[in-house]
Amino acid sequence: MNHVLLIDDDVELVGMFSEYLEQEGFRTTCVHDGATGAREALRGDYAIAVLDVMMPGTNGIDALRRIRAASRIPILMLTARGDDADRILGLELGADDYVAKPCTPRELTARVRAILRRTQPAAGEGPGAVLAVGKLNMYPEQRRATWDGATLELTSTEFNLLEVLARHAGRAVSKNELSEQGLGRPLARFDRNIDVHLSSLRQKLGLLADGRSPLQTIYRQGYQLIRD
Repeated sequence: MNHVLLIDDDVELVGMFSEYLEQEGFRTTCVHDGATGAREALRGDYAIAVLDVMMPGTNGIDALRRIRAASRIPILMLTARGDDADRILGLELGADDYVAKPCTPRELTARVRAILRRTQPAAGEGPGAVLAVGKLNMYPEQRRATWDGATLELTSTEFNLLEVLARHAGRAVSKNELSEQGLGRPLARFDRNIDVHLSSLRQKLGLLADGRSPLQTIYRQGYQLIRD
């Protein structure tokens, strides 16, 4: 599925993005307010939603809350350049990634492609393939994960990062490795994406029987998923 939902009140900008995406082989639907965008995203007809933070009425953050209450659709946020508060809040609420405005249609399309590529099943793995680490079971083909038998409600990016950690369980994985393999891009200076997503993962995984988090920070090395 390659249908992209664009949610932004800047009609001219959205039109430019839409035209470029369609030239690159995507289908697009454009809406220009957050309330309509949230309703449309929940229809289940889209591979990804691109959501602007700054909109009148129902803004992008409110729309993101509504979408995440009922859907795990990948969401790429459009934020003002340097607006770290909205960026971090969006990530904490379940956005998969962000692009800072102003951005080119080419940059936006590249980020959309990267997110969609990471949500596709790994090549060569059958539908029953299981990646098991302690209480964690991951099913890459199905994009599904369980912890101690209970389903984990993960965003697309959280799933990607957890899968990277699971495939390297027992050793530290650097933030740069996590960014390249989980976000599809090199780690930028002062980028807090990884930290925010992993903080959310810690909360969702809970604690081991001995009270430790299964997701450990290794000083100056990165993050490690414990083999329990």
